[in-house]
Amino acid sequence: MSTLIKQNHIGRKISRIRELRDMKQEALAQALGTNQQAVSAIENSETIEETKLVEIAKALGVTVEAIKNFSDEAAINYFNSFTDQSVGTFNNHCTFNPLDKLLEAFEENKKLYERLLESEKEKNAYLEKLLKHK
Repeated sequence: MSTLIKQNHIGRKISRIRELRDMKQEALAQALGTNQQAVSAIENSETIEETKLVEIAKALGVTVEAIKNFSDEAAINYFNSFTDQSVGTFNNHCTFNPLDKLLEAFEENKKLYERLLESEKEKNAYLEKLLKHK
């Protein structure tokens, strides 16, 4: 008895893609307009009709070629390509000097405060003028 898994078992590929998409058989069944038992049968099938495969690919949001060419190794390599060598460290690559930005914000706040102070002085002068006329 051979312990090798047949590499071109299309049903297993559909099952793995569905699992990677975090989709339950019931959700796939609903998207295909069928029931969970039918999806289970599809995932246990070694081959599937091309028209049905097109429907399944559309429901999974992948291409037919992606299903046909799927392999766990390729998926692992794909996701590993997103990691860099500095795993666990925080890389902060600023394109500006944070102290400069802090000083800019301080200067802006200073200008706003001065405008507010001037506005308050004008308001007080206007109120004093009104009190003198009474």
